[in-house]
Amino acid sequence: MKISKILPVLAIACVAFTASAGLLQPAPVTVDLDNRTASGDMVNARFTNNDIDFIGCGTRHIQNGDGTVTSFGFCQAQDAEEETITCFSFNEELVARMSNGNDYSFITFNWDENDECTRVGFSTQSFYMPLHVRGRTNAGQ
Repeated sequence: MKISKILPVLAIACVAFTASAGLLQPAPVTVDLDNRTASGDMVNARFTNNDIDFIGCGTRHIQNGDGTVTSFGFCQAQDAEEETITCFSFNEELVARMSNGNDYSFITFNWDENDECTRVGFSTQSFYMPLHVRGRTNAGQ
């Protein structure tokens, strides 16, 4: 009789915990060299169970001797299968976007046959946040 009263309480407690936790949508790093696309979220890359995965974009701005500045950007990724890519761009609009990511970003990018970046996208959503920030103990799981 006591068990029949405890089970519904446990079920409600589990549902309440799950509902308050929020959606998690981990996106492991993937690099597709055939289709020239890479994607993944920075949290999964950082907290993966291997020491291989990474993804990110960055920019560099170099002052030339004549006072002008040369700017370029790059995106890079490596997945668990050790597929690796680094693409570069001098396109002002792409370079401007390559600094849009943050610690919780999902990143996707493409490149052409010369390893020039042709597309970059960032998405910063709550479901990419590390689990320890959300009150759980194991991030990237």
